Amino acid sequence: MLKTLERYRKASYGGLEHNPPANDAELSSYQEYVRLKGKYEVLQQYQRNLLGEDLGPLSVKELDQIENQLESSVKAIRSTRNHFMCDQLLELQKKEQMLREANRMLKKKVDEKAAAIHDPQQLLWGAEHKQITFNHQIQNPQTDQRFFRPLECNSTLQTRYNPDGPDSTNVPPLPQNHNGFIPGWML
Repeated sequence: MLKTLERYRKASYGGLEHNPPANDAELSSYQEYVRLKGKYEVLQQYQRNLLGEDLGPLSVKELDQIENQLESSVKAIRSTRNHFMCDQLLELQKKEQMLREANRMLKKKVDEKAAAIHDPQQLLWGAEHKQITFNHQIQNPQTDQRFFRPLECNSTLQTRYNPDGPDSTNVPPLPQNHNGFIPGWML
C-alpha cells in the first residue's frame, strides 16, 4: 500500500520536481513540503482503510495487516479499560469498607446512648411508679370533693348535677380506689 501511494506521489508531484527552485533553502523547504504532504496523504488513506473505507484496491496481505492492527488496538483498549475498571473497583471497595466501619462505629455509639438513656429512665420510671402507687391519698376528702372529683377506674360515666350548690356539705363521698391506680392520661 505504501509503495502504491509512493508511486502516486511521484506521478502527481514528479512534474513539479523537474522545475527546481532557484536556491538551496527553497529547494529544501519544497522537498520537505512534498515529503510531508505525501506522508499526510498516506496517513489519511491508512485512516480510511482502518475505518473500513476504500478497501477494494487493497491486497489480502494488506487486509490481514489492517485486521491485525485493529485486533491489537482493540486488545490494548480493552486492557486499558479493564485496568481502569479494576482500579475503580478497588477504590470503591476501600470506600465501602470505610463506610461499613463508620456505620459500625455510629451504630455502637447509638446503642451506647440508647442504653444510657434507657436504663436511667427505667430506674426513674420505677421510682415514680412506686411513689404514685403508695402516696396517692386525698388529704381532706370532704373539702376537696366539692371542687374536685377524682376519676375512678370504672367503665360507667358518672356526671352529676348538684342542685344544692357548691356550699352543700352533705355530698356523699365517692368510693375511693384504694389500689392506687391512676389513669394513664394523668401520668
